Amino acid sequence: MAKKDKKGGKDAKKARTAEKNAKAQAKSEVKNKKLGKKHGLEEEEDVDIDELLKQYADQQESFEAIQITTCKPPSKRLNAAMAASPTHGKRELFLFGGESTNGSMAVFYNDLFQYSVDSDTWRKIVSKNSPLPRSGHAMGVHPSGVIVMFGGEFSSPKQSTFYHYGDTWILDAASKQWTKIEIKKGPSARSGHRMVAWKNYIILHGGFRDLAASTTYLDDFWVFDITTYKWQQVEFPPNHPIPDARSGHSFIPCADGGVLWGGYCKVKAGKGLQKGKVLTDCWLLKMKADTKQIRWERRKKQGFQPSPRVGCSMVPHKGRGVMFGGVYDFEETEESLASEFYNTLLTYQTETNRWYSLTLRPQRKKQKAAVKEKSRDEDLEDLLNSILSKASLNDDDDDDDEVDAEIAAQLAKAEESEDEAPDKKEYPMDGRLPHPRFNATTCVVDDTLYIFGGVWECGDQEFNIDSMYAIDLGKLDGVKVFWEDLSEVENAVEGSDEDEDDDSDDDSDDEEPESQLLVAEEEEEEEPEDETEPEIPDIRPWLPHPKAFESLRGFYVRTGANFLEWAIFSNREARGKHLKKAAFDMCEGRYWERREQVRITEDELEELGGVGEIVEKDPAKAGSKRR
Repeated sequence: MAKKDKKGGKDAKKARTAEKNAKAQAKSEVKNKKLGKKHGLEEEEDVDIDELLKQYADQQESFEAIQITTCKPPSKRLNAAMAASPTHGKRELFLFGGESTNGSMAVFYNDLFQYSVDSDTWRKIVSKNSPLPRSGHAMGVHPSGVIVMFGGEFSSPKQSTFYHYGDTWILDAASKQWTKIEIKKGPSARSGHRMVAWKNYIILHGGFRDLAASTTYLDDFWVFDITTYKWQQVEFPPNHPIPDARSGHSFIPCADGGVLWGGYCKVKAGKGLQKGKVLTDCWLLKMKADTKQIRWERRKKQGFQPSPRVGCSMVPHKGRGVMFGGVYDFEETEESLASEFYNTLLTYQTETNRWYSLTLRPQRKKQKAAVKEKSRDEDLEDLLNSILSKASLNDDDDDDDEVDAEIAAQLAKAEESEDEAPDKKEYPMDGRLPHPRFNATTCVVDDTLYIFGGVWECGDQEFNIDSMYAIDLGKLDGVKVFWEDLSEVENAVEGSDEDEDDDSDDDSDDEEPESQLLVAEEEEEEEPEDETEPEIPDIRPWLPHPKAFESLRGFYVRTGANFLEWAIFSNREARGKHLKKAAFDMCEGRYWERREQVRITEDELEELGGVGEIVEKDPAKAGSKRR
């Protein structure tokens, strides 16, 4: 009887345990079902993995989706970044970011605009995968087709606190897609820095960081390798001279690496005081594939020099820099500034280390060519093909025609003027340079300088000028005005004149004590300026020289055969189409290298009474002259 009871007790215990486990499993299933409903999953044992992956792919596609719409020109803004498209054959510019002030509130932008020169169309490019709003950032344009952007700044609406970015982004100019580069080691956060391209590197120098209590100016030097997407800081030997810390300077590429000019920093001006210092020094950067061999070389001032100024960064164009506007604070106290604003247009030749001033000319009537351009181009092609054939350097395929078409397109763009498509909007041309300003956003597309916005001051007030212009750097025949609103500037000038009249009529003897003039410690002595415009030295006198009023097409037709022979001599491994392209590049480079000297000659001829047309004589049709 005892055994039976014992067995019965074990069975009851097992039954109770089984019942308990069944209740726990049922409770767990109910909980899992609730969780599944909460996360939107089906009441099944598992979710189809293909469906799950598709959901993730759709989310990523939505994040990277790019919407491009035709739009109006960008709104008024300051300290945006503008760059010419590096995509081959595309005449476009990109404008990103910037800031504006709405009353006392600061507004920052992260919109990306694209302007097409050929269609005269603005487009807005929108993507969730875009950099955050900012201003004072910098872009480095690489010929591989990408634009590298770094840094910038952002502030609270009332500008009581500031934030500097230290992120790196790459914009693919063809796809218009942004990519953020996640980097462990790179430049510190900053704004006001400058970036240029050299071979596989994007070079970054300088900038500043506002820490509320003080502003730190930087002199560090970094290179970004576009093949590895990594930053590397370049360290220089202890005794090697380097440019002082600065921001807002000019930094343009050249064959050796780059040229740095000017900028701005602050120096001590007494106990607890700082004074803005305008820099006018010039440095040549000598790049090397081995970054340990990179060096700076200070350039001596020679010939004409620009007056000191800031807010006038140069942009590169065919072996030179082009600079517009700027401001110089010639009297600074603890409470006020007295400044001079510029609207001058200057160029800097990187090879000869010389500055030149550009002036606009009256528009000249287009003359009919003495010989049809098409037939002259065909004669040149026959001559070039003949030279290649004699040297047994012709291509074996038909790709040569593509190069001929590419060169013809470049020549057509260089000569594009008033003969535009009838459906293209016509803009007014102004014979004067734009109103003086500083911090205008500029870039060069082909041979045209574009100027966007800028700042002008009157007393303690700043005026953001809503405008955009274009200047043909070859013709210099006026300023194309896309849009311009100077109403606030004109009203400020009128109000300033009235205030001066009131002050002169005020006989009150209660005069406030003058603020102490700030004087910088260890101020650099400026070298005397030579305002003359002498004959420009020719660093390659053995090359053909452009003639006065000769177009790039005319120069190429006249000298293309010579440049092809030099290209054959300099490129032993190249053939047909590559030699033709090298010859055209040499010809175009020579044309712009001597453009300033030719301009001086043209101005002298114009002063003598003008020139109707330069006609090239055909030796085959020469005959006797009767007087």
